[in-house]
Amino acid sequence: MATGINTPKTGPRENNGVRSAPSFFVIPGSTVKHVLDEHKQEVFDAVETAYRLHGSGQSVNPDSYFLRYPDKPSSRIIALPAHLGGQVQKSGIKWISSFPENRNSNLARASAVLILNDPTTGYPLACIEASLISATRTAASAALAAENISPKPFSGTLGVIGTGVIARTTVEWLLFRNWKFNKVNLYDVDRAEAEQFGNWLRDVQAVDAVIHDRLDDAVSDSSLVLFATTASEPYLDDERLFEHSPTVLHLSLRDICPNVILSSQNIVDDVEHSLKARTSLHLTEMKVGNREFIAGTLVDVLEKRVEFDDRPRIFSPFGLGVLDLGVGNFVLQAASSSGAAMELPHFFSNSNRW
Repeated sequence: MATGINTPKTGPRENNGVRSAPSFFVIPGSTVKHVLDEHKQEVFDAVETAYRLHGSGQSVNPDSYFLRYPDKPSSRIIALPAHLGGQVQKSGIKWISSFPENRNSNLARASAVLILNDPTTGYPLACIEASLISATRTAASAALAAENISPKPFSGTLGVIGTGVIARTTVEWLLFRNWKFNKVNLYDVDRAEAEQFGNWLRDVQAVDAVIHDRLDDAVSDSSLVLFATTASEPYLDDERLFEHSPTVLHLSLRDICPNVILSSQNIVDDVEHSLKARTSLHLTEMKVGNREFIAGTLVDVLEKRVEFDDRPRIFSPFGLGVLDLGVGNFVLQAASSSGAAMELPHFFSNSNRW
């Protein structure tokens, strides 16, 4: 991946065959935001590179692990460990929380950190604010999928179901990738959220937005449909809503009922990861007893191994930790190269065996 950024020496240092602990950096959210805003193309390339490395077997991406609270069933903290090989060569873990009740105090629902490790020694290299990285890798991967599974040339209307941070970030990335929409249909169970989203589209992005009171109206009139809700159980069961064969970015994973899944072509980021945790795809597999309804992975699409027909095309990404590593590694390179990463000297005070 050509970035134009000098790669810092963040790994273990060696003197006469004796290794010492690597430098350790802390990268705050303000620095992360600056890097992501200033290097969108490189970040997009990092996401595609991570997908291709994963697809070629040069990664380790275990299951996510969930910390749940018996007295707060809506809240959780998720651990996503991963290793990415190839030209990246980083291991790490994203620790991301989701506390929906935060919104009552005007506090963001999600917060996260990313720890990057040197795979040679295992030593941590950096602690990076990761809520922006998490939203960005999700949105950039959705944009990558959209432009590779949608009929070309694309023109028409975007439908956004669920108007939170992920939806906004995804729309930003679609616009960055030069998508043009004659209008955007918005639907959210919280109309005030949809109205705020609509104002942002009109005032900041200069895109016409229409707020709908019914889900059906927002979906049936849209060529590209983005689902970014907090739904825990599928609710869209009317196959007629997709009879115009839209491209669907099913980022929230639990909106679409099995009968609609079965009438569509389904693309995933990773088959094993997508078919668990009672996602729409998992429920579909339990219903029919097979996985034949999955057309392939996004890497299969990139490698031209999937043939599309005139059915709806649904991208359902479970969200891979290797994507966080790919984007996080680029952020570490860029921030260290520019001097914006905060180095903590002697962080590992007891690194020598004797």
